[in-house]
This record gives sequence, structure tokens and C-alpha cells, in this order.
Amino acid sequence: MADIVLNVEVRDRSGTGGARATRNSGMIPGVLYGGATAPVLIAVKAGEFNKALHTGKLLGHLVTLKYGKESQPVIAKDVQFHPVTDNPVHFDLYRVDAHSAVRISVPVHFRNQEASPGLKRGGTLTINVHELEVLAPADAIPEEILIDLTGLDVGSAVRAVDIVLPTGVSLTAHHRDATIASIGMSSAMEADDEEVAEGEATPES
Repeated sequence: MADIVLNVEVRDRSGTGGARATRNSGMIPGVLYGGATAPVLIAVKAGEFNKALHTGKLLGHLVTLKYGKESQPVIAKDVQFHPVTDNPVHFDLYRVDAHSAVRISVPVHFRNQEASPGLKRGGTLTINVHELEVLAPADAIPEEILIDLTGLDVGSAVRAVDIVLPTGVSLTAHHRDATIASIGMSSAMEADDEEVAEGEATPES
């Protein structure tokens, strides 16, 4: 069951003028997509939407959309923000079946940096991919994908295909061959190596 419920209203006016009028009335405009039904212009009270957004469980999660006595599961896939105020100004919802697989991006986080020999020696972690695109059940989308750095030394790389994903979750072709991160030498380590090499190459007098 979705934790968040959004009570929506159907709006009539489309375009920039319609969206502006919706925001002026204290609501945030959005669009409901997906399935065999045509897109529907909707709106949610700004206070209710902001409360849901601040839980951290809106984007990329299963949400219950309510319209009067009707309800349906949806996924909140995108929220657009005002460039100055950072307030939400538009959102996109997608119709789903609660148990169907959805394609969605999940954030990648790292743990056990202190257990990485390469990082302990002063190496640097270069992150190439901050989100992984996966197929996951709509009612079991992972909050994050955790990558364990234990035992990784300089020169080690984390590949997407090596990551252990939760049951029922799989990588899409988009990221299947990606290198998520690697541990390399820092500039200080490279300088130390150069000094050692120069010292070994200098003949004794």
C-alpha cells in the first residue's frame, strides 16, 4: 500500500496560462500519463503536495491518487521547480499496476569507505553514475542502491553487472555495462610515486 495519498482535481485549461492560473489559485499543476487512457490535466493543493514532497517518499515511489471516491496507484516520476524560489511548479504522474514492473532511476550510494584500502591510503573515489535505471515492481522500488567499498584498493572498479540488487529488481540495458565508480590515485599519491621513482633513478655520488 502506498504511504502517500494525493487528492487531485481535474483542470480544464492547458498551456502556460492555464498552469499559471492553477498556481495562482494555490494549487500545483500536473499531468497524469500512462496506460491506454489519454493524459489528464490535474492539480493538487500546494500545501498537500509540499508535505508529500518533503517526506522524501514522493518521487520514484508508488503513490495513491484520489479523485473523489476513485483511487488508483501511480508513480511520481518528475517534479519541476522554480529556478529562483525552488518551489515545485509542475509534476508528472504515471499510471501503473501496483505489482507491475516499472522502469525507474534509483540513486546510488556508497558505504564502508573506511574499509577500503585504496581510500585509506589516500586514493580517490570517482563516481561515474549517480543513478541506476532499473526495472522494479511498482510496490517494491528500492529507496537506494548501496555499494560496499570494503576491500577495494587503488585500481578497483565497480561495475553495474556486479551489483547485488534486491529480489525482483533488474538493470535495464541502459546501465548494464556501466562502470559505476572506480578508485584511483590522488594527485598527492602520484607525486609521492614520482619522487620515489626519481630517487631510485638518481645514481649515488
